[in-house]
Amino acid sequence: MFYRDERLALFIDGSNLYAAARALGFDIDYKLLRQEFIRRGKLLRAFYYTALLENDDYSPIRPLVDWLHYNGFTMVTKPAKEFTDSNGRRKVKGNMDIELAVDAMEIAQFVDHIVLFSGDGDFRPLVEALQRRGVRVSVVSTIRSQPPMIADELRRQADDFIELEDLREVIGRPPREPRDDTRFVDRAEDIEA
Repeated sequence: MFYRDERLALFIDGSNLYAAARALGFDIDYKLLRQEFIRRGKLLRAFYYTALLENDDYSPIRPLVDWLHYNGFTMVTKPAKEFTDSNGRRKVKGNMDIELAVDAMEIAQFVDHIVLFSGDGDFRPLVEALQRRGVRVSVVSTIRSQPPMIADELRRQADDFIELEDLREVIGRPPREPRDDTRFVDRAEDIEA
């Protein structure tokens, strides 16, 4: 439940929200997301958290990060760490939980309601601490994916759980398909001519 006069802040765990939306088969339109929560209350800040690979010449997330930065989102990024696991597989680690928790605690005195876009159970103590300070906390994730993308303890702690699938019509767009350069060829015979 939202009240028009309440001060809102959005906290978006970028990789978690991306995974939840993908599991449901759609992409997030961040312009529509921001507009939706401006409509629901007095949006003070919309934070977006993500780790970036430093060494890549082109990161697929870079255009999104730049767009969000220029369109009203407060970007919080840090370099991702690359390592090789014991099986020789390349892994990337870029957890932003601490940054998100610190920022949420710092802004708590200035807001009435925080909307957390994550299903990560590690955020349950944060939600509880925010509630002790009088802040209402809504969590946006999904139980409709297989497996569900929200930890049960986080869902139980939140003042309100918002099913991401229910927001699809408001903030979603069809997923982008991989680029296919054969789209200009109607039939195989056209190639041979």
